[in-house]
Amino acid sequence: MATKKTSPKKNATTQAGPVKSAAKKQAVAKPAAKASAAEKILVGIVMGSTSDWDVMKEAAQVCREFGIPYEARALSAHRSPAELEVWISEMEKRGCQAFIAGAGGAAHLAGVVASQTIIPIFAVPMPSKYMKGLDSLLATVQMPRGIPVPTLAIGEAGAANAALAVVAMLALHDTDLRKKLEEFRSRQSEKVREASLLEFA
Repeated sequence: MATKKTSPKKNATTQAGPVKSAAKKQAVAKPAAKASAAEKILVGIVMGSTSDWDVMKEAAQVCREFGIPYEARALSAHRSPAELEVWISEMEKRGCQAFIAGAGGAAHLAGVVASQTIIPIFAVPMPSKYMKGLDSLLATVQMPRGIPVPTLAIGEAGAANAALAVVAMLALHDTDLRKKLEEFRSRQSEKVREASLLEFA
């Protein structure tokens, strides 16, 4: 039987690159343009809209700094639930150890991801137009008992800290990563010690 050729999915980024809107359902299960289907991806970064990438790229940047393979996707819990389910399944097969999910408003994305996998989920509430992200925070953090979704701060700080939380989790069983995290913490402390206040006239 002839194998039908399909193009790589167009709404993914692996290690770097833009996040585009969700493509056709058929394309979701295919590997990203920069990653083979067999490549191990440790972190899945997902957001409800491409507009969330300005915030969620902070999580991707942390993964890059620590040399952690990741894949970022724009998939909606409401508008593309079937594609989201397929992607979660594919990520599990590729060795994913943690998901970072960012969404705004009703912010169901992290909870939906958590409902479909036992892999740890770290949620990032997105800033919103009318409530400045308070709606996103409350919708995400108030998960019912039984399906935990650890929730970080609203916005860029939350995205970066979500990735750092994943780094700490992975470092428990990775001595090289543990050393990198310790060095990162040390550099932060050094910056504080070296900081000085400007005098005023």
